[in-house]
Parts: sequence; structure tokens; C-alpha cells
Amino acid sequence: MNYKYHEEESKKNILKLRQKLKEFPVYCKDFILNLETTTTTRTRLGYLQDIQTFFHFLLEMNPSFKNKTINEITLNDLEQLTISDMDEYMSWLDLYYNGEKENQNRNPGKYRKISSLRTFYSYFCKVERIKNNPAILAKTPKLPEHDIIILEPNEVAEIIDYAESGEKLTKAQKRYAPLTRLRDVAILVLLLGTGIRVSECVGLDLSHFDFKNNTFTVIRKGGKENRIYFGEEVRCALLDYLEEGRPLLKPSKEETALFLSIQHKRISVRAVQDLVKKYGNMLGTNKSISPHKLRHTFGTNIYQETGGDIYAAAELLGHSSIETTRKHYAKFSNERKKQLSNIVKLR
Repeated sequence: MNYKYHEEESKKNILKLRQKLKEFPVYCKDFILNLETTTTTRTRLGYLQDIQTFFHFLLEMNPSFKNKTINEITLNDLEQLTISDMDEYMSWLDLYYNGEKENQNRNPGKYRKISSLRTFYSYFCKVERIKNNPAILAKTPKLPEHDIIILEPNEVAEIIDYAESGEKLTKAQKRYAPLTRLRDVAILVLLLGTGIRVSECVGLDLSHFDFKNNTFTVIRKGGKENRIYFGEEVRCALLDYLEEGRPLLKPSKEETALFLSIQHKRISVRAVQDLVKKYGNMLGTNKSISPHKLRHTFGTNIYQETGGDIYAAAELLGHSSIETTRKHYAKFSNERKKQLSNIVKLR
């Protein structure tokens, strides 16, 4: 099956990687090549960005690197660093500047950066090019536990109703509503009804759908192809869009994308994030609604409706690890806590 969007995104990232690696010492290319079989191009770009941030820290804060450039940092230089250097790096990440741009990191950002650095050091220890790994001794920032934000059943109905009716749109938004109404409804219903990620939604092509069996295929994280089944509400919303909404957006004969922008081409991830936020704001709650919150809503509904079947939830969400699902969905809901509070009888 053709996955044009994902192939094009991968090509762009490969070119970015090649260009960016020119700024790094040669050994960094060996590290990135080692990741090719287990990571996506986007993930490898993330690793390279995190390593670049660490190198900037060394050039700015460590006297031993005062007159060096990134290209001149050697593996021997990195091997001489200590746990004190790592602690200073963690502190520096709280606030630093890249040119005039101010950068700040909370604990999740710091956690990711030190994890990238540990993977980087561990690779060169494994291939015996260095012996010392100071990153492994660095304190891991504590990640706060947040309750996942989901839409309540009435909010799910309301957000779809607002997209269908357009009653709360601004005057400027109403100008485009005749073109985008059916598309927006279809996107919201698809995200809420299948729990796919926003990148998976954007990457959908017409050829990925089988309406005889109510299925479509997506490329999951890590490049794995997955078949998704959908219900009648999703089917109806998609067919309405395909029959009446998509033609209004005037796609070219060559355009294979399912969801289109008003520029007549594949809709972007940012555009889907913006439209979800737009309708989410109409709910009048203090919840910040995003495509991932709609995914959480789907996951929570599946978990509850299956009586807490964590394996079913993991399968439908496309999680490669059951622990990912357990972390997010196996906590007691407030309603369940309330019910259980009356089970224990004291008198």
C-alpha cells in the first residue's frame, strides 16, 4: 500500500539529518547510523537536537571548551567529563539562550535530554570507544504525575455539534465554514471514534480505506502498518465529507490525501491541532483540548467499556508496550473511587 505522506516526511527528515550532521564531529554520524533500524527519522532528529544542546552547554559554560567549535569536540573530551558537569548541565537547562532566543526546560524536557545523552554515551561505551559514562550517574528529574484530561460524554456530543452547526464561530471563521464544515466534523469524529494520532490522521490517503469492511490502515509509531476498524458514526461522517465536503476543497486529480486544506492540498498537523483547539474552546471549560486529548478520551472509553481490558486498549491505541497503556489508563477514575468508597462496611 502507498504511504506517500510518510515517505515524503521521511525524505525531508533524512535531508535535514544529513545537513545537520555536517555541523557535528564525525563520530556523531556513527551514533545516528546505529539508531536507523530502531527509530524513525523524526526521532533521530530529536536525538541530534538534544546532543547539540549539550555541546552548546559545553562551549558556553566549560572552560576546557572555551576556544572550540562543535566540530572540534572529541570523544576524549567527552570521556573526561564528570558527574559534576552533568549536574551543572541539568541546572543550565532551566534557562539558556540560543542567540537571542530564550529557552527554558521543565522536568519533562530535562528528562528527555539526559535520556538522549545516556543513550549517546552508552553507544560509545558499548563499542569500546570510551570507558567513562558520566551521564548514567546524573540525577534523573522527577516527572510529575498528571491525571489525563478527557472529554466527558456530554462534551463529546457538544464539540461535534458545534462543528456541525457552526453557531459559535466568529464572523471571520464563518466565511470558510461552508468549505470546511463537513471536513471538520469528519476529523473530530474520526479522532474520537478511533483514537488515532494526529500525524496518523494527516497521513491518511483515500486508498487506505475499505468502506465495505469499515477499515483503514495507518502507519503507527516505529513504521508499523496497522488496520483500524471504525463504527457507523465514523463511517457516516467520512462518507458525507467524501461525497459533499472534499469536492468543495477542489483537489487536483493527483492529490491522494483524505483531508484537505483550503489551499487544496493535504491538511497539516498544525491545522488539525488548531481546528480541534477552536472547537474545544467553545465548550467553555478550563480544559485545553488537543488531538491527543481526543485520543485520551477514546482510550479511556475503551478501557472502561471493556471492563478494564488493558490489552484491548493497548491494541486499539497501537501501543507497542502494555506499560504505556497501563500508565495512562489503568488508574481508577474518580467515579470508580466513589463507588468503591462505600464497599467497606465498618458497622
